Amino acid sequence: MTMNPIKERLFQCGIVPVVVIEDAKDAGRLGEALLKGGLPVAEVTFRTEAAAESIRILSESFPELLVGAGTVLSAEQADRAIQAGAQFIVSPGLNPNVTGYVLEQGIPMVPGIMTPSEIEAAMEFGLDVVKFFPAEPAGGLRMIEAMAAPYGSIRFMPTGGINETNVKDYLSSKKVLACGGSWMVKSALIREGRFDEIEAKVRAAAGIVSSVRG
Repeated sequence: MTMNPIKERLFQCGIVPVVVIEDAKDAGRLGEALLKGGLPVAEVTFRTEAAAESIRILSESFPELLVGAGTVLSAEQADRAIQAGAQFIVSPGLNPNVTGYVLEQGIPMVPGIMTPSEIEAAMEFGLDVVKFFPAEPAGGLRMIEAMAAPYGSIRFMPTGGINETNVKDYLSSKKVLACGGSWMVKSALIREGRFDEIEAKVRAAAGIVSSVRG
């Protein structure tokens, strides 16, 4: 992901909504809420059977939306996500098989790491962006900045325990490319059709990014 357009768009968005969609019919309204709220990006997690179809709907209906797949645990899932239109792939850990497969397809990959050894494994694949997961339980921003010191080229996408009260601190760090978060797109809000509320929460999140990064 060295200085490519996907990385730039992730930085510009600052916060990546991490989405669990249980019914693909909700994908369209969610896409509208994200765009209206000012965060044109979604990481659709492969935690439900609706993931691939949701990615397809979002990608085809909203070309201005940056759509990625998260919680990708196998090359088969990665393939389904890419075929559906995912523009980047995120995994909770660094699986060499998944990482290698995604990169062979020419798609940006953001594997999860929690240790210096895993950072170095990611660097062996030529990566310079990694997911720090689970961010808050693993030491949060202090851990990121301490661990990043020997790795000047690496930037992080922390996810896990990040919310509207602590995200500003993460975004203020030069080592953080973007933060993954689900507080503005909680599953219950999607399931209950509360898309106006999602839009409002997304707008507030976008405001936080603007206040930190301009």
